[in-house]
Amino acid sequence: MESGEDKYKHLERIEHQLRQKDTEQRLQELEAEIHAKDTNIYKPIKDKPEASGKLRQRKVILGLKLFAFAAVTIAAVKIASVLAGVIIVGTIGFVAYKLFFAEKK
Repeated sequence: MESGEDKYKHLERIEHQLRQKDTEQRLQELEAEIHAKDTNIYKPIKDKPEASGKLRQRKVILGLKLFAFAAVTIAAVKIASVLAGVIIVGTIGFVAYKLFFAEKK
């Protein structure tokens, strides 16, 4: 029969082995979690030729819109400057008429 001390050492050895197995199992679970996260994060995505064509088409449309906006803006500024010139010349002419040619009462 085993003595009390032998039983105690045997139980300690079994307890140590159980702790070691638990630690190894937990490490394996953590490694599996880490690898699962890595595969989801760094998954490569290939560019499709259709998508790049659509992107190019969007850029062309955006460029045309910008060009149209610039052309309309330039035309509006030119029209406004001509109209301002006509108003200024008309105002100066009206003031000159009132000063020099209007009948005085």
